[in-house]
Amino acid sequence: MPPSESEKEYRSHETIPGAATAQLLLTCEHASNHIPAPYNNLGLPPDALRRHIAYDIGAAGVARRLAAHLACPAILGGASRLLIDLNRGLDDPTLIMKLSDGQLIPGNRHADPDHDRAERDKRIAAWHIPYHDAIEAQISALGDPALLSIHSFTPNWRGADRPWDIGVLWGRDSRLAFPLVSALTNIEGLRVGRNEPYIGGMEGESIHRHGWKNRLLHACLEIRQDHIADEEGQSLWAERLASILPETLKQARRIERTEPH
Repeated sequence: MPPSESEKEYRSHETIPGAATAQLLLTCEHASNHIPAPYNNLGLPPDALRRHIAYDIGAAGVARRLAAHLACPAILGGASRLLIDLNRGLDDPTLIMKLSDGQLIPGNRHADPDHDRAERDKRIAAWHIPYHDAIEAQISALGDPALLSIHSFTPNWRGADRPWDIGVLWGRDSRLAFPLVSALTNIEGLRVGRNEPYIGGMEGESIHRHGWKNRLLHACLEIRQDHIADEEGQSLWAERLASILPETLKQARRIERTEPH
């Protein structure tokens, strides 16, 4: 039975099915800029929801196409990061942002434990918990998949240009990240960031929560938003990643995990 309009409005995530033998699970925490109508755009003008503050521009398109190329499952977040950030831990103060890149979020003014805990807990129950439960369910179904989180970043931040075309992010476990960096660097013309423009694997992030703690191969990819703002760019990057991931995963699986001191 197809979901009702109400269910679509409050859908926590979308699951793209893949082969039962897939050795890779894709996640896309900031796939959507959707905010249910009763929230009235959190008091923001419509054009704010088209900005990077609301979602990772182009990331969902890359994740969908890459999943199709590799016949692997993907879990895509169903709500804007302004409503609740699926890539944050529940104790993270940026779980529900009140200010993002200079933009005040009026509808989040009181959504914190000190003011309106009920609203915060409602969003956690409606979006955050089901999203992460869906990832764990896919991990259980696949057995021992690698985990790859797909994100995108702005080409300019606070007046400074970012030189990278793509960044590979990791935390304590570099088994997948290092072969990815090597394979991407071998593609002529690509500028690859190593834990740039962000540092990966922070407590509460998906690759830490589901990758590190489950002892899975894991990494996060950050792609420049101007490269994937349209379907042509999304297709190009999905094809590019699909061409290197099978061999990259083989290399990563031959590397023994070491526990950091």
